Amino acid sequence: MDASFSDNLTGFILAVVSSAFIGSSFIIKKKGLQRAAASGPPASSGGYGYLLEPLWWIGMVTMIVGEIANFVAYIFAPAVLVTPLGALSIIVSAVLAHFLLKEKLRKMGIYGCVLCIVGSTLIVLHAPSEHSLSSVEEIWELATQPAFLLYTASAIAVVLVLVLYCEPRYGQTNIMVYIGICSIIGSLTVMSIKAIGIAIKLTLEGSSQVAHFQTWVFAMVAITCIITQLNYLNKALDTFNTAVVSPIYYALFTSFTILASAIMFKDWSGQSASSIVSVLCGFITVLSGTMVLHSTREPDPPLITDVYSSLPQISWLVQVNGNIWKQKDDDESGPTEGYYKLEAKPEGIFLECSQGEFDKWFFWFLGLVWFISFAA
Repeated sequence: MDASFSDNLTGFILAVVSSAFIGSSFIIKKKGLQRAAASGPPASSGGYGYLLEPLWWIGMVTMIVGEIANFVAYIFAPAVLVTPLGALSIIVSAVLAHFLLKEKLRKMGIYGCVLCIVGSTLIVLHAPSEHSLSSVEEIWELATQPAFLLYTASAIAVVLVLVLYCEPRYGQTNIMVYIGICSIIGSLTVMSIKAIGIAIKLTLEGSSQVAHFQTWVFAMVAITCIITQLNYLNKALDTFNTAVVSPIYYALFTSFTILASAIMFKDWSGQSASSIVSVLCGFITVLSGTMVLHSTREPDPPLITDVYSSLPQISWLVQVNGNIWKQKDDDESGPTEGYYKLEAKPEGIFLECSQGEFDKWFFWFLGLVWFISFAA
């Protein structure tokens, strides 16, 4: 078996295992939180009873195992393969929530799972091979090449603008501020973690990298980036609805990570145009599936509703291909053929259409992705 294919296969298996553990951990921890809330104040009200709940700790251990598997996956496979597969954890948590938490998985949720699986399959089939590196000095040369230095400088400059100028003015109202910071920093986190992982792999193979100062530079960069990334991700989750934060963060974080990896490790070097197009189609499909999955989640109830209840109601009437789409009123019962509804709520903007229209566009989109992929 070819060594590069074997490494990609190992990274793929580890990424899938990581997604399974991380997705399961969400459900296990939530079950633990529910048990703790039944006998004391819930965590949302400041309670810490869940720290005495064994099920919650099982969920934490499960998540740690998943994160370790994800870390090791970056050692064997390129980021363009490992990072998008993180969407599989959403499928795992959605399916387990359906059976264990009685959170109904709707038809659109099933469509989202199918899209994630199809996109992941395309990425795996056309993922580039990892370039062989024999020392941390080679990784350092890749990190100090002009193209990646320009990316790093640009990333830091944008983050500074977001932190110093945009956050004080728009941080509480514009979701892109916090998510932009943690996504851009997150791409540098992955690059430094991948460098550390390769150094650990070489050390275990007998070529110690501990004495090289570059290893410790990458470690310091990784620690700094992780702290910054988690800080602003927590701010985003605390300020905005999770159902809105998660898909946007996934899209930006994955996009910046793939871009940074392509610049630093030259993932696309030697790849054909058809392989690149297929991977991009796979990523777009996974991204679409992620957004569809999150769109099926129940939005968190807003804390203040009086302000929004006083907003004027807007009706929409749209004609497409000879068919008239109209806004579906809240008091209408039963499905309306070809209806279209656009709502602005505190937790985000929601687009709703009839099931028939969604089914039609879903299969058109799925067929188009496969056609472009295999035609390329």
